[in-house]
Amino acid sequence: MSKNIIITGTSRGIGFELVHLFANEGYNVLALSRNAQPVNNLHFENITSLSFDLCNKEDYKKVENFIKTEWQHVDVIINNAGTLLNKPFAETTFEDFENVYKTNVFGVSEMTRVVLPFMKQEGHVVTISSMGGIQGSVKFPGLSAYSSSKGAVITLTELLAEEYKEAGPQFNVLALGAVQTEMLAEAFPDYKAPTTALEMANYIYDFALNGNTYYNGKVLQVSNSTP
Repeated sequence: MSKNIIITGTSRGIGFELVHLFANEGYNVLALSRNAQPVNNLHFENITSLSFDLCNKEDYKKVENFIKTEWQHVDVIINNAGTLLNKPFAETTFEDFENVYKTNVFGVSEMTRVVLPFMKQEGHVVTISSMGGIQGSVKFPGLSAYSSSKGAVITLTELLAEEYKEAGPQFNVLALGAVQTEMLAEAFPDYKAPTTALEMANYIYDFALNGNTYYNGKVLQVSNSTP
């Protein structure tokens, strides 16, 4: 039976590449992004693309209804959507922190909470974090909101793995190093990352399908550079 995969943040970068990889292998994909058009343009029968905002409580009902009517169960969630803010801390407002955490932490939490009742014991929840969220890693000025939010989802993953260790599914987090995406280019125009979005998507694809055989409640550092 073909597996059902939910991916957030699919309009560009790693998320867009992941949709392609899963669809090409025949998996059913629910692609969630504020801009649904790029995925709609792919024209795969096994892809459903919904316009979705992680910060909008009403949008989660769309996901729940889709699962109930079309799939009944979910095998894999990839919490890939994120927002990156590069701003000196002294200029980072309450609203800035709120916006970053709404997407990067609350969105991950709520998406996982809504989908969990439809997941089997051997399901896998993969959350994409950052090397900046790892305690003791090299830190960069301007990323106080972003990197601290990425640290939060690492701890959240550990907690969920403990809470669901008997019933499943498994929860793991990938702390990525720099990947050459549009989001990175917008925040750091002069920086060129050593890894492409497709290269990283290939790793995440394989890990999402197989990683929970070996890992639960773990953070894996996926980086060949600093950052």
